[in-house]
Amino acid sequence: MNTQKQTRSTRHPWLLAAVVGVALCTALGCQPPPKPGSAPAAGAPSANLGASASIKDLMAARGLNESDVESALKTYMPTGKKDDYLIFASGGQSGQVLVLGVPSMRLLKVIGVFTPEPWQGYGYGGESNKIIEAGKQDGRSITWADVHHPNLSETNGDYDGKFLFVNDKSNGRVAVVDLEDFNTKQIVVNTLVGSDHGGAFVDPNTNYVIETSQYPVPFGRVYAPLSEYKDKYRGLAMFWKFDRKIGRIDVRKSWAIELPPYTQDLADCGKLGSDGWAFVNSFNTEMATGGTLQGKPPIESGASQNDMDYLHIINWKKAEELVNAGKAEDVLGVKVLRMNVAAAEGVLTLVGEPKSPHGADVTPDGTRVIVGGKLDTHTTVYNIAKMRALIDAKKYDGKDAYGIPILNFKDSIDGQCEIGLGPLHTVFDDKGFAYTSVFLESVVAKWSLKDLKVVEKIPVHYNIGHIMAAEGDTVSPDGKWVVAMNKMSIDRFNGVGPLYPQNFQLIDTTGEKMRVIQDAPIGIGEPHYSQMIKADKLHTIKIYPPGTNIYTNSKDPNAVESGKERIEKRADGTHVFMTAIRSHFTPDQFEVEEGEHVFIHITSLEQSEDQTHGFTINMHNIDLSLEPGKHENVDFIATKAGVYPMYCTEFCSALHLEMAGYMLVRPKGAPATIPVSSTAPGGPSTDQPPAAGH
Repeated sequence: MNTQKQTRSTRHPWLLAAVVGVALCTALGCQPPPKPGSAPAAGAPSANLGASASIKDLMAARGLNESDVESALKTYMPTGKKDDYLIFASGGQSGQVLVLGVPSMRLLKVIGVFTPEPWQGYGYGGESNKIIEAGKQDGRSITWADVHHPNLSETNGDYDGKFLFVNDKSNGRVAVVDLEDFNTKQIVVNTLVGSDHGGAFVDPNTNYVIETSQYPVPFGRVYAPLSEYKDKYRGLAMFWKFDRKIGRIDVRKSWAIELPPYTQDLADCGKLGSDGWAFVNSFNTEMATGGTLQGKPPIESGASQNDMDYLHIINWKKAEELVNAGKAEDVLGVKVLRMNVAAAEGVLTLVGEPKSPHGADVTPDGTRVIVGGKLDTHTTVYNIAKMRALIDAKKYDGKDAYGIPILNFKDSIDGQCEIGLGPLHTVFDDKGFAYTSVFLESVVAKWSLKDLKVVEKIPVHYNIGHIMAAEGDTVSPDGKWVVAMNKMSIDRFNGVGPLYPQNFQLIDTTGEKMRVIQDAPIGIGEPHYSQMIKADKLHTIKIYPPGTNIYTNSKDPNAVESGKERIEKRADGTHVFMTAIRSHFTPDQFEVEEGEHVFIHITSLEQSEDQTHGFTINMHNIDLSLEPGKHENVDFIATKAGVYPMYCTEFCSALHLEMAGYMLVRPKGAPATIPVSSTAPGGPSTDQPPAAGH
């Protein structure tokens, strides 16, 4: 790469001067010279930085060449400038979603999804606790997740910037994030599966959020010995019905298709002419279960014996018709279309795919599906029209052990592209090219969808897994940018111990050759799938209407207005109706009795942009974020008598430290010292201080 850069400089000696000149004016803020007698412009560079020699010296001191400077110019965002695109990246083991800007690769936000996130007060005592608690499985709270595949909502096959859907591979869950305020609004649990991987992907109009299982289990995770694997273990494709009007999944209208106990992997929906179809690849058609201590081969070996695994072809619109016609069976409260029905009705068909496949990506025109093979050197290009014609004609090569028809491999494909060692995922640009991540070679391969030939490879650092492109999963990709999501970063960054950050590398695809122009270390978790959307498609709010409960999208019934703050003693405990505004809480002190149930209803009265408050009571694991207009409700039992300061946790004004108060928990039976505002009917107050003179 250095040789290429030096050659360009030698061939075009004017390039260095031009780039240096632009760098000088952009990076150092060049302005026209002041008029005689006028004062220098505010922030203007000093005279000793005004010569291009200074830039040359800086480049020499840092060992930079003109290509490095050009990369910096393409990614640098001066203060106040905004990125053209946003990335929504899975946060892996963090259970969260990461939001980055492109081209700057700045981390803009971490969205709390399945895992408590303190800065946003997500999962620390407020209404968000109910969202996380909805993610319980088998009555057990789960506060971590393995987030894999965020998918943006679509309208007519294009990202619409409204919602984001996220899966938790480890615990079989799907979440809904509202992109109006970048908050998680719902978590639903799949009670039938043990894990999911091929989700959460959407159809072109977001009628359904589709989640496919990975490691088969008996439905409901009930016990069955591994000796009964073939008979009792199953896979599943779950079709979660999404209600756009309320921005939530409607569990009652959701349904599923039973799949054989192969290990289903990644998935995608058809688009345009192939809308109504879904494609799910799989590995381990051998149905290996391991048993290393018993002298059996590990799953990695047992699952790699067959030359072919199976791509699942699902006619989901026909499945929907069958479910609505009552052909589904109730399985633990879920409507499930059984395999025998799905096979007989042409809903579920299989076709071979090279061993250990990974990635199932539908092309922007909706005509083909691209599948990589981890243990193969090709990407295979399946022709959707050919497969549909074979299904319509019932022209099958045979059936699998479960009676599911199998298409002829050669009759189903347009061909294969010789990619290299370990092709995984594929994304697309606007010029007819595909970009495939090649894990073992540590390269991105650019290849032509027209003639199925590689036109260029670029090394990345190192061992690329997932890949994304600007609007690359839509019917109208933008081109311009590809991001290599690399699993290893061995020599890229400063040492931080043996757990290294992941490495996102931004690749410029606009020139004759691809170029890596930016590295972004990700030290929060191991990201997997990600999507990149035009920033102007997102229309976020800046403040909430006063008293908004962000989880119901309406004014909370306990919202508090200025002048109506109070402390009420009710049959169920003490209710504190509080407001927050720079720089005080009202009320800023209250008292309860040891063992009493405490309810705090707190509304931010702020209506100015970026004026956020926080709220905590020491020693109670309460941490709320109060954006302008937001309302929160938190309740707890005051278990221990004592004095507990409460304060604003977000630096909000010059008197931020003074935004504080006290909660007093008096011992049982002790007299009250702070009055309440009112007592609920039917219960005389026991929370009044003694009269004067007593």
